[in-house]
Amino acid sequence: MKAAELRENTIEELEQRERDLTRELWKTQMDNHTNQLDDTAKIRRLRRDIARVKTILVQRRVEG
Repeated sequence: MKAAELRENTIEELEQRERDLTRELWKTQMDNHTNQLDDTAKIRRLRRDIARVKTILVQRRVEG
């Protein structure tokens, strides 16, 4: 997910995306702890996507 794609979304859509990514991260971490996760790099990607969403949300809130 690229930052340019995220900037096109509204604040509500970004907040929903953050909730979805956080849930997915939690599930992925549980899968990793139970040795059911094959792609461990997915955790890193999810954490970075969450950080991108949060960064854009903060920028939007500061602007207006």
